[in-house]
Amino acid sequence: MTAPTTTDFATLTGTYTFDPAHSRLGFVARHAMVTKVRGAFNEFEGTAVIDGANPANSSATVTVQVASVDTRNAQRDGHLRTNDFLDVENYPTITFKSTSIAHVGGNDFEVTGDLTIKDVTKPVTIPLEFQGAAVDPFGNQRIGFEGSTQIVRSEFGVTYNAALETGGVLVSDKITLEFEISAIKG
Repeated sequence: MTAPTTTDFATLTGTYTFDPAHSRLGFVARHAMVTKVRGAFNEFEGTAVIDGANPANSSATVTVQVASVDTRNAQRDGHLRTNDFLDVENYPTITFKSTSIAHVGGNDFEVTGDLTIKDVTKPVTIPLEFQGAAVDPFGNQRIGFEGSTQIVRSEFGVTYNAALETGGVLVSDKITLEFEISAIKG
């Protein structure tokens, strides 16, 4: 894919649906203060309405199925689904709804919106880089964005932890959220 110059963004105007088979909504947490554990949510839906000529008129929404959490360890995934962490029984989804989108230069955008985890809503800003646009072999117009941001999980009511003998805690309070989005124009 070749990323267009900023003057080409107007050609991207339209409504796009996230393609979960070619996208990743992931996270990274420090574990035992010595390593990182990566995970993702495998089931999600997202829509972006893009006004390429005036990105401020654009919007995005995402709904994540919490039960789809996957860290490649069934025991850990089961624990993440309990009320110690994400409490899937009472809060089956995580949602994001944009409140503003800004083109900050080149291929860089900032998407600010309301992130809701466990019924706690907080504003977050996600820096995203436009990766390009292409028509796939099936005739679909695709666009791609990548980016990441950090949140403090305790601010969303996700407070479980355990102290370590050597100091520190089992799971970091700061979590990096990672976004690799491929979306298809509808």
